[in-house]
Amino acid sequence: MEPPLFTRGLHPMSLFSVEKTVTLAAAKQAAEAAEKFAAANNWKMAIAVVDVGANLLYLARMDGALIGSVSVAERKARTAVQFKCPSKDLQDGLAAGATSLLSLDILPFEGGIPIMVDGAIAGAIGASGVGPEQDGQAAQAGIDALRSASK
Repeated sequence: MEPPLFTRGLHPMSLFSVEKTVTLAAAKQAAEAAEKFAAANNWKMAIAVVDVGANLLYLARMDGALIGSVSVAERKARTAVQFKCPSKDLQDGLAAGATSLLSLDILPFEGGIPIMVDGAIAGAIGASGVGPEQDGQAAQAGIDALRSASK
């Protein structure tokens, strides 16, 4: 029988990575900022925040927002984490002819933005309820609030 892993002379931390992930408090702060931005523009939206593993952490659906916007917001956030880029980048790729994107389990439309911490993705925010451009603006308001709070 082999000795336990940690007695083989290997430093335990060399075998594992430590990822930063968005906290519930940060998720709420980002979603509330996106909601405030949407309300100021008279938009009714759903806002989702996912962690580094693309798991739903926080969800808000404003009064009057379409129920379908809930799953769209969540998928935009997951897309941003899974592809490590704003979902708008994939929208632009689709517009440029990368139709193979349609075969993936993603939502290639603006409104999903990664939450970055020290150059790494810690989660993402997704917004849905108006048009892709407005969804992206609301999501960006959430990102901006986190940036302001971390200064």
